[in-house]
Amino acid sequence: MTKTILITGAGTGIGKDTAFALAQRGHRVLATTQTEAQALNLKQAASEQGLRLEAFKLDITLKEDRALLAQHHVDVLINNAAMGESGSLAEVDMQRVRQLFEVNLFATLELTQVALRQMIERESGTVLFISSIAGRVPMPFLMPYSMSKFALSAAAAGLRAEMDQLKKNIHITVIEPGAIHTGFNQAMTDSKYAWMGPSSYFAHQAEAMKKQERITFNWLEAKTTRSIANAIVKATEAKRPRLRYVAPWIQGFGVRLARILGV
Repeated sequence: MTKTILITGAGTGIGKDTAFALAQRGHRVLATTQTEAQALNLKQAASEQGLRLEAFKLDITLKEDRALLAQHHVDVLINNAAMGESGSLAEVDMQRVRQLFEVNLFATLELTQVALRQMIERESGTVLFISSIAGRVPMPFLMPYSMSKFALSAAAAGLRAEMDQLKKNIHITVIEPGAIHTGFNQAMTDSKYAWMGPSSYFAHQAEAMKKQERITFNWLEAKTTRSIANAIVKATEAKRPRLRYVAPWIQGFGVRLARILGV
């Protein structure tokens, strides 16, 4: 069945590739981006691939932009827009952490509330929250981001139980990507070096940390977004999606194993 799907953060990476994958399957895709320039670039890229999708600016942190969702009959909302931030909790500026939560949690939930109003009224709909494997395992120097995704995954699980109790045929699910080569991870880990100066507790380790991060991502990251895009498509089209989808599967297995071992 063809659905109308609104996805946020579709300008690059997982969001862009998922928007294209859904359009290829015949869905009406409302691919939204943080800026007008990103929307124009997205339209051009879709046109070059012969895909039909509607791209427009929807900055989830702006109330007037969030209101744009109410102008469309949306069957599925994919909350993909997010930002990254890294640094030790011992010294990171809390304003950076607050901004991270504003985007990754609060604005995401505010947009979801807009979508839920129409879904509850017509008694059908699906909401996907793109969280992260990093939201299940504490990771040093990535805790600002990890905490926001811990919170998002918990919020989604609780909202799923609430919607089940409401019995309005509304489904909530969590998508947890592992490390995937889109450039997001590198930008996030590098963000701390923009403010870590000579007075940082870890200044003497900075160069070694940078080197280790590059080695880790070269070894760990999946080279394409195919597996996670497929998982999002599967959850989007499911009559009743599962609570959680993880991809690549080997990274999800690693997380479960780490928990068994008490990591």
